[in-house]
Amino acid sequence: MSKARLPDYYHGLAPFHAEFARGLPILTYHKLGPRPGGVRLKGLYVSAGLFNKQMAELRAAGFTTAPPRDLARASGNDGKRIGLTFDDGFRNVLRHGLEPLARHGFHAVQFLVSGLIGKSNEWDQREGEAAESLMDDEEIRAWLAAGHGIGSHTCTHPRLTRIPMSQAREEIFSSRKALEDRFGVRVEHFCYPYGDWNAAVRDLVAGAGYLTACTTESGVNTADQPRLSLKRFTARYPSRNIQSIWRRWVHRS
Repeated sequence: MSKARLPDYYHGLAPFHAEFARGLPILTYHKLGPRPGGVRLKGLYVSAGLFNKQMAELRAAGFTTAPPRDLARASGNDGKRIGLTFDDGFRNVLRHGLEPLARHGFHAVQFLVSGLIGKSNEWDQREGEAAESLMDDEEIRAWLAAGHGIGSHTCTHPRLTRIPMSQAREEIFSSRKALEDRFGVRVEHFCYPYGDWNAAVRDLVAGAGYLTACTTESGVNTADQPRLSLKRFTARYPSRNIQSIWRRWVHRS
């Protein structure tokens, strides 16, 4: 029997059971709730109902969330641990995600764009995307008070390999200091905007003192996965392509 191909995106647990047993999976989300008109990247929205369903399914299967410090220390996953992350700090994550996470006993890390707190997704809007509000200070404090974590997603969300290294250094170092000063917590986790990184950028992240850094590469994290290039599965709603892959997976298994 040939090995089933995994879906490109995470929609539900069924096709991922065997893969998740190999190491520590991390799911990443961006926006939760209704999708407004004029949106270009529809896949970055997960409805509140689907998010709750995904969390309930993971909880029913016995998964618990791994502490952020343990995200890169997996060797197999008999304990059924999972990492949950959100990129960018959108206000709709607080509105639609806080209650389901609490109900199912999960904790997550929100990667914040430190220079745009309380503003909007300016980096997206420059490319024609619809505007969405980002959490302000009070909302981020509510996120922290609920037991969740925060990490850095730079100051302004640039493509780090396309700007001078001096500017990339400022984005990486200053964002950490700004978040720690603003919220009084240690910021030890980083996420590369757009998944754009190389060895020089990684070395800057290491020099800034981050413990982990997340990419957009799919896969689980095993014991030999470098902690500054963690893999994640993007969660989204099912598309026709995903559904057809699932049907083939069911027939082959």
